[in-house]
Amino acid sequence: MSCKTVVVGMSGGVDSSVAALLLKEQGYRVVGLFMKNWEEEGENGACTAEDDFEDVKRVSDLIGIPYYSVNFSKEYMERVFSYFLSEYRAGRTPNPDVLCNREIKFGPFKEYAAALGADFIATGHYCGISHEQGVHRLLKARDRAKDQTYFLNQLSQPQLENVLFPLADLEKSEVRAIAERHGLSTAKKKDSTGVCFIGERNFRKFLREYLPAQPGKILSLAGEEVGEHIGLMYYTLGQRRGLDLGGKKGEDGRWFVVKKDLEKNILYVSHGDETPLLSHSCLVSGMNYIPTMPEEEVFDCTAKFRYRQEEQRVRVHRLGKNRAEIFFYDPQRAVTEGQFAVLYDEKQCLGGGVIERADP
Repeated sequence: MSCKTVVVGMSGGVDSSVAALLLKEQGYRVVGLFMKNWEEEGENGACTAEDDFEDVKRVSDLIGIPYYSVNFSKEYMERVFSYFLSEYRAGRTPNPDVLCNREIKFGPFKEYAAALGADFIATGHYCGISHEQGVHRLLKARDRAKDQTYFLNQLSQPQLENVLFPLADLEKSEVRAIAERHGLSTAKKKDSTGVCFIGERNFRKFLREYLPAQPGKILSLAGEEVGEHIGLMYYTLGQRRGLDLGGKKGEDGRWFVVKKDLEKNILYVSHGDETPLLSHSCLVSGMNYIPTMPEEEVFDCTAKFRYRQEEQRVRVHRLGKNRAEIFFYDPQRAVTEGQFAVLYDEKQCLGGGVIERADP
């Protein structure tokens, strides 16, 4: 194999560390690139960029590759965080990780990698990819419990070109074993959770720094006032915890969120009967199809409406290029506006879009 250059997005975690190691063993000229996407303020911030970069340095030095750091905080603020805030203002529950991949990791990052002389870019995502006759397909990972194609559903064909996913055929346990066998400092490092710029910190406190909270009434579906919420943006459909209605328990069990009225600033809750949370279809906008839009206007496949969910059988009705209505073979619980509906067949991710409305 001719010595091709691969720029690996290294986060300081075990997955990207092993991705870089495997590519080096396969004979590529590997360059590590650490992205700083958030300017941390204060001592209590949970995004440990400096510590993570130290791990990148240690791993890179050990496996013998050059490494660089690049700051995309401005791009992140403009392209991802502004979207995050606008969605919360609109009473929706966004998934900024999907936007981070489309707008940063496979956008400015890829352009920067090209300037470093990259023939390919690679990340530590658990997914696969095929490149056949100029068509790029996003494949499911062997480790279905860790599969991350959900977060890559918005990537275009140009973004998927010249991309490698070295962890496609590995279980998470195998990745950690490889890291330990090679003495990587990240071998036992805890997986990052949540959105990077929020991390382990108190989500409500963080959001309050950017959006003013407007307390209001909590009503049952029958119109009975049962409590007060601290701001609609802090609640999501189906949420059970953090409602502070402990003294209002009915015989049918715990309270959960069923609806938000943004205009009247009312949070609606129910308990016991989850029927109000069920829907039979949803309207989706911003559809991105991988590799291309299907010719059929109506087709069957499977779908996820949140990351931690088994695939569900659905029928998709295309509404032009960018919108679709997705009908569920089985009623779905808490299909949430602002989240992504992501389509699949047996082997690959077919793309996805943003849920605009769920129909009860």
